[in-house]
Amino acid sequence: MSKRKIRQYLLDSLTYISTAISVLALSVIFFFVLREGGSLLSIDLLSGNYHAQGFVGTLINESDETFELGDIIGDKLFTVERYGIVLEQTQDLAGDSVIKVYYVDQASPLRNLNNTDPSANEKIIGLREGMVLRRVSYQEHPTSLTSRGAEAMANDLNDDSREIREVIFSLEGGGIRGSVITTLYLIGLTLMFALPFGILTAIYFNEFAPMNKITKLMRNFIETLTGVPSIIYGLLGITVFVPLTVRLTPASNTNLIAGALTLSVILLPVIIRTTEEALKVVPNDHRFASLALGANRTQTTFKVVLKQALPGILTATFLGIGRVIGESAALIFVLGTAVKDQVRIFEPSTSLAVHIWSMMTDEPANIALSSTIALIILLIVLILNILIKATVFIFSKKGSA
Repeated sequence: MSKRKIRQYLLDSLTYISTAISVLALSVIFFFVLREGGSLLSIDLLSGNYHAQGFVGTLINESDETFELGDIIGDKLFTVERYGIVLEQTQDLAGDSVIKVYYVDQASPLRNLNNTDPSANEKIIGLREGMVLRRVSYQEHPTSLTSRGAEAMANDLNDDSREIREVIFSLEGGGIRGSVITTLYLIGLTLMFALPFGILTAIYFNEFAPMNKITKLMRNFIETLTGVPSIIYGLLGITVFVPLTVRLTPASNTNLIAGALTLSVILLPVIIRTTEEALKVVPNDHRFASLALGANRTQTTFKVVLKQALPGILTATFLGIGRVIGESAALIFVLGTAVKDQVRIFEPSTSLAVHIWSMMTDEPANIALSSTIALIILLIVLILNILIKATVFIFSKKGSA
């Protein structure tokens, strides 16, 4: 066997081994997040609020009636015949252990409670199926807490010697709707800022800029920016974009606009380089043919060259979306880490990636919800890669037709 064949064999083997390692690493990551967070993935998680709306109520009147709940049984269901409710030991959308109200009898005294919040519009509140029972306080006995479990709380409520002082309950929380909306806002605003500048810069470099030391130096600067850690861009955002948006907009602190501007700076090198490579692929014969037919340079660029480079520009766009979804370090500075349900562009909030960081810095860390969000991000990135391949295939098929 010749040296050339041996060398080629070694290079091919190294390529296959590297590919196998990459596939194995990705498979391990996907398997882990699927195992840890797959059970939490649901439409309710995506559409639900993270912060649960809480209520505090007091009994309007006690009931001497005993409710028959013997037909409602289950491993994690605990009946309270005294008040006509069934409690369930389960998890909320975020995977935290909670006590849910599984059933409430129509005649239960806990269906109608006095609202202790004087500013609330609703004066009468009450337990309903699906609500989370946080705490029950008694007049002369220890409080029933969630940490003790549903069985202990049910036993306390069934104790005739205990007189309820107040009931604290809430709607189910733990959803990531606010983080999903924040991520969508970031994608839209970032592309709105970055795409026009990135595409026009690439057009200038490839079609109009003279080949001299200045343009070469500018290209080197752009390539250098691709290797700058995103945490450095976060420092840029907190020192430049946050004060700028505070001065020019109603924002008073970190906000979505500053986050989008920071991500735009991060994406510009990627968009410029990808678009420029797409423009280089267009044959010069097409340019010469357009010029020969009487079109000027600008018309040739925007009506002939740019049209053929569209698949590469779309690829840059999809890559940019993937970078926005996965970015966290820079956004911790310029967007904040407070999980919000009501998202406004002039206020701080969290993206999906920053939401993971927030969950992992809790004590204890919420690995289940973090894995679920990571799974969502991986699925989005997978879909984007499929869209890139499909876009290139469709346009290449049209070009060859």
